[in-house]
Amino acid sequence: MHRVIRDHLEEVLADAQQCDPRAVSHINECEQCRGEVQAMRAQARLLRELRTNAEPRAGFYARVMERIEAQGAASIWNVFSESPFGRRIAAASMALLLLAGIFLYTSSSAPDATAASPTVQFISGQLPDEDQSQQVLTAPGAPDRDAVLVNLVTYQEQ
Repeated sequence: MHRVIRDHLEEVLADAQQCDPRAVSHINECEQCRGEVQAMRAQARLLRELRTNAEPRAGFYARVMERIEAQGAASIWNVFSESPFGRRIAAASMALLLLAGIFLYTSSSAPDATAASPTVQFISGQLPDEDQSQQVLTAPGAPDRDAVLVNLVTYQEQ
């Protein structure tokens, strides 16, 4: 097909009388371009005959949308949410994460049990059921009571 026809192809296919006179004269003179334009017109006529005015059945668009949504986009999360094996792996992973968190929390935040529990010592010769006000709570390795009292008495505000 020559350039003159290609430049005005839509006009030539629509109506040969209203297009550029150079294109009309070229179609009349050139056998190759005339054959191609006639073949295109025949194809356009066949396509128009295939057109139908039938409407799709009720709910057609809804069924199409349901199928599109059912297929969905494939992602790694679909493996865990749709298959029983994936759900089991996800549950086991969450349980392992929970146990690891509990272990880390309890191992780092709880001090040694022996250092945290105070021991009760009684002043010489007193029994526990006597005067409760004389009991002294001390922890192992704690400073002597007298040394603490001396520090408190000699403390001066700066």
